[in-house]
Amino acid sequence: MVLGLIVACATLTGSALGARAQSVTEEDILRALLPPAPTRSLSTAIRNGADEPRLEAFRNRTSFSALEREQLAAVSDGRPHIDLDVPFAFNSSRLDAKALPVVKMLGATLARRELAGHTILIAGHTDGKGSDRGNQVLSERRALAVKRYIVENYGVPAANLISIGYGKSRPKDPADPLAAKNRRVVAVNLSSVKSASRE
Repeated sequence: MVLGLIVACATLTGSALGARAQSVTEEDILRALLPPAPTRSLSTAIRNGADEPRLEAFRNRTSFSALEREQLAAVSDGRPHIDLDVPFAFNSSRLDAKALPVVKMLGATLARRELAGHTILIAGHTDGKGSDRGNQVLSERRALAVKRYIVENYGVPAANLISIGYGKSRPKDPADPLAAKNRRVVAVNLSSVKSASRE
């Protein structure tokens, strides 16, 4: 299953924007996370019915089994997402002065009316250094730190944000697992595109 998530390196996937995190704006994040315009296709209506009920099982949780992580990856595939560089200190999940500007921008964007009611996945990723278990725990703590900050400071309902860690299992650059670009947090809009029958 291909995972279409990642909030790091500030690259808008499928876009020409290859800017560094410092130059990404709220509008860039909003454009990346907004779902495409509603469609009347039958395939969309079928996908909506299949995906949405699964999300309820993941809300208000902080830990997931390997199978559940794969299920969330499958639901996330092809959804609107953005990579943002959230520069955590080594082996830390504390949001310090370097990490906060990006998290604040993400929080302000997720609090906008255009994304009200949307379910957003916040996925933590690490590089390949260290143990599988240590990286898994660290990625979960980092994703949860981002979620908590946004909930506490921007009023986004906690149930609308699902935090998950993928450790070092999904590097952005598989050819260089120790590269800094693999250390990231990813935001993905899991909300379904409205079908004609739900308009």
